[in-house]
Amino acid sequence: MTLLSRLRGEEQIDADRLVERVDAIDRFVHVVAGQLPEQRLIGAHTVVERAGARLALSRDHTVVALAGATGSGKSSLFNALARLDLSPVGVRRPTTGMAHACVWGNLQGANRLLDWVGVLPRHRFIRESALDGNDEAALRGLVLLDLPDFDSVERSHRLEVDRLLGLVDLVVWVVDPQKYADRVVHTRYLQAFHNHKDVTVVVLNQADRLPPAEVTRVLDDLRKLLDADDLDGVPLLATAALHQPAIADLRGLLEHTVAERQASLRRLSGDLDTVADQLSDVVGPAVAEDEIDRDTVHGLTDALSVAAGVPAVAEATERAYQHRAAQATGWPVVRGWRRLRADPLRSLHLPEGPVDPSTPVGTTSVPDPDSARRAAVSLAVRSVADRAAGPLPAPWATAVNTAARSRLRDVPDALDQAVARTNLHMDHSPSWWRAVNGLQWLVTVAAVAGLLWLVAGYALRVLGLPPLDYPKVGAVPLPTVMLLGGLLVGLLVGVLVRPLIRQASRRARRRAENRLRTGVAEVAREYIVAPVRAVLHSYAEAREALESARS
Repeated sequence: MTLLSRLRGEEQIDADRLVERVDAIDRFVHVVAGQLPEQRLIGAHTVVERAGARLALSRDHTVVALAGATGSGKSSLFNALARLDLSPVGVRRPTTGMAHACVWGNLQGANRLLDWVGVLPRHRFIRESALDGNDEAALRGLVLLDLPDFDSVERSHRLEVDRLLGLVDLVVWVVDPQKYADRVVHTRYLQAFHNHKDVTVVVLNQADRLPPAEVTRVLDDLRKLLDADDLDGVPLLATAALHQPAIADLRGLLEHTVAERQASLRRLSGDLDTVADQLSDVVGPAVAEDEIDRDTVHGLTDALSVAAGVPAVAEATERAYQHRAAQATGWPVVRGWRRLRADPLRSLHLPEGPVDPSTPVGTTSVPDPDSARRAAVSLAVRSVADRAAGPLPAPWATAVNTAARSRLRDVPDALDQAVARTNLHMDHSPSWWRAVNGLQWLVTVAAVAGLLWLVAGYALRVLGLPPLDYPKVGAVPLPTVMLLGGLLVGLLVGVLVRPLIRQASRRARRRAENRLRTGVAEVAREYIVAPVRAVLHSYAEAREALESARS
């Protein structure tokens, strides 16, 4: 198979699909901004910027660079292809640190492209003229660059080469028989172009200095080196700048490249492949945004509940229930002394009923967590982060841990507000309290009435008046029955309702604890779990974008 027939069999790059891949990389960069270190995204930023600029410029021109080491003869090859002496050729090195450009066709149409590449106007030349007729028509649209030597002793020259190699559409690497195996060209440059095989050409220049058998041997050896550089299949040609027939194959390749109008697209496709490979370690298997399991969230809620003082508030709710129930159902004669005792719930400055969400609430008097409780919260937050980061590639672990701790400073106030806004349902009395209270007042009134009745009878006897004739219950006067019965029944009711009060207070404690934990769980989700899930969401979007960016 000839070189040109093989080139014609290359897969065509769809421009619309290429734009989609660029957009996918751009989307990836925006999604992971703030999640991954910026230095990991430099290549992606650069590719998006370069691709956008190159696609906006002329698609009718193909920028081809001749790159080579000192003495490789690339400037002579440049002049030979142009059939004019345009680029300086000399013995003193470095010859020039600036690229020269030769444009086939209308120079004006390529000026914007050369401005972007950075070739100075004084180093731009137009090849075609009226004298050429159609001799150069096959290369119309070619912008050929002669780059400085990449092994120049001048560092600025090497930097200029590196910059231009990132912008051109196709690179022709020019090597000579003496230095074709030079380590610098292979390790620093050729190996870096393994994703750009479609826009890479290697020529063995000055082949006329070797016997024909030696040319074949050197080309075979160079092919092995290119295969080792992961550049298997790239075109490899032998040229001689001083003999026009010896550059016919290279000229034919350039003509095919110019006519195909695919080099710029293939170059950008290779750039996108390179970036995708560089970022391959930052994406892995698909991870659900609810990767944080219930047990992990439950453990976090437990730690935050203890830190928020939920056990203390629940205990205060239980004691407050007992305190209020004793006041409501106890013997009215001894209720007064209970009012002298502080209500355990009100001492914490907690609301007893529903709170209007639009109404601000003050801070509570719940004790602040000690160091052990704060350490437990920190450990629980770390468990959430570790659980979420477990399936993720290493670069995301830091982002997950940072997200989990991003709002920890706001958590104490949020927990206090959650406790303060929890409806403990202690703002009303149960109906059975009122029933027992009514019974207590009834027997107390009966006891007081019996006492007054007895006192009235005693007073009549003291005054020498006829005594009262008390009705009797059996052999016991009714007033005595009323007095003693009222006292005994009141005390007995107070004793009998105590187990009911204890049981009901435990239920009140459990209800309060559940409601408080619900509020604490909301804080956990909003301040710790939600930021972590946001990172997981970013990871999923980044993974999708990077998959879309792959060819």
